[in-house]
Amino acid sequence: MLDTPETGSPLICLNAADNVAVARRELARGVDLPGLQVKTAEIVPAGYKVAMQDIAKGAPILKYATTIGFAAKDIKAGEMLHSHNIAFQEFDRDYAHADGYTPINVLPATERATFQGYKRADGRVGTRNFIAIVSTVNCSATVVHAIAAHFTRERLAAYPNVDGVAAFAHAMGCGMEMTGEPMNLLHRTLAGYINHPNVAGALVVGLGCERCQVGGLFAAQAMEVGPGLRTLVMQENGGTRATIQAGIAVVEEMLADANRATRETASAEHIMVGLQCGGSDAFSSITANPALGRAVDILAQHGGTGVLSETPEIYGVEHTLTRRAASVAIGEKLIERIRWWKDVYAVGRDVQINGVVSPGNQKGGLANILEKSLGSAMKGGTGPLMAVYEYAERVTQPGFVFMDTPGFDPVSATGQIAGGANLVAFTTGRGSCFGAKPTPSIKLATNTPMFVRMEEDMDINCGKVLDGGASMDEMGREIFDFFLDCASGKPTKSEILDLGRHEFVPWQIGIVG
Repeated sequence: MLDTPETGSPLICLNAADNVAVARRELARGVDLPGLQVKTAEIVPAGYKVAMQDIAKGAPILKYATTIGFAAKDIKAGEMLHSHNIAFQEFDRDYAHADGYTPINVLPATERATFQGYKRADGRVGTRNFIAIVSTVNCSATVVHAIAAHFTRERLAAYPNVDGVAAFAHAMGCGMEMTGEPMNLLHRTLAGYINHPNVAGALVVGLGCERCQVGGLFAAQAMEVGPGLRTLVMQENGGTRATIQAGIAVVEEMLADANRATRETASAEHIMVGLQCGGSDAFSSITANPALGRAVDILAQHGGTGVLSETPEIYGVEHTLTRRAASVAIGEKLIERIRWWKDVYAVGRDVQINGVVSPGNQKGGLANILEKSLGSAMKGGTGPLMAVYEYAERVTQPGFVFMDTPGFDPVSATGQIAGGANLVAFTTGRGSCFGAKPTPSIKLATNTPMFVRMEEDMDINCGKVLDGGASMDEMGREIFDFFLDCASGKPTKSEILDLGRHEFVPWQIGIVG
């Protein structure tokens, strides 16, 4: 960033190669632009772009020295740029697989940060201690919610080491393909929650006649019933009321064992953060996203993992990730997922990978998916890309990795959590209100006005970077320290509000029939 927050300049120039700058605050028409001998040609809202020079029709628009579109007409210096004069179109990118790979310097085990977590039998460490009530099909959704609702805070007071009893219901499980990737994906997602490090015990509830059978799920995922993993089938158990009562009894049996778990000192290498952004604005790429990226770089040095996702929201800048890939095969796998989206899944569909972002993103100053992707990818930091995963696959590779998910936050976060993420870090400029049981969700605001307006939902104000109150490195360190505190039990704002009861949303990629 050439113009630091301390300069007081009305514009933020992000790279010397750029032909646009970002308005730090709303600019009236006729405001002198520093060093340009030109004035603003119109009102420029905060976060919107201003032409730093004349730009000919068809020329690339450069932000962070990266193409975010092309001039739809001749643009004069001082004019505002947005979707009305920036054209979205395809352009060639050099993927240069692994050409820029640089190994990260991981700290010795004795020098790594620590947190207080729940050590599990499989070697993973939880940041929370939940009992999960999981439905195999939408037909048992009411039952799992009723079982979980019985266990109020008052009823759980006798179990201080249990963070809650959470229901995970969904709209799938029947009327879908019985074999192939749609069912495999659902199986992976359900098993990822059942076996999650933040889950001490799980009860799986089915109807009985659904396509996603309890027995089929257990066989496909090599799971076995035991003291900490129980099942109920409504048609075998006497129906709705009987199953609810039986489920309550099962959970009551599980609570004593779950409560015996206590927090122990664990290495930060066991922290896995799902990286999310929602309700993005133009300041996302200037404050919260790069600050979160700094925190991910620190986490990787301590042996931990950051999981970037939302495949449509790296489109257009994917070449910046493939160059950092640890191998050609890793880079090629990322591009294979991009091509599946472009050539198979989203062909002819009015979705953001094909250009247009949401109304909230546009109002926040983002012209198209290329500009949104530019900021979104920054959440992954600057380290090497170590692996690429399918949706809800279990993540085992430490460092910076990628998981193929949609951009819709609940679906994307569900995949990350199923993969093992025991924290979620969620940047927002417009003010997303999100929670994701059993994993705490940390909200990072991109700008101070929104943070102040929605402080009840926001955990960290990254707007301090824009205001001059913190450097990017200081902000990254603050976020990393919050990871450690949250992983040790500090509640997030979303947890205080009890969010996350309805945000379990597996990706439905198949037909409904």
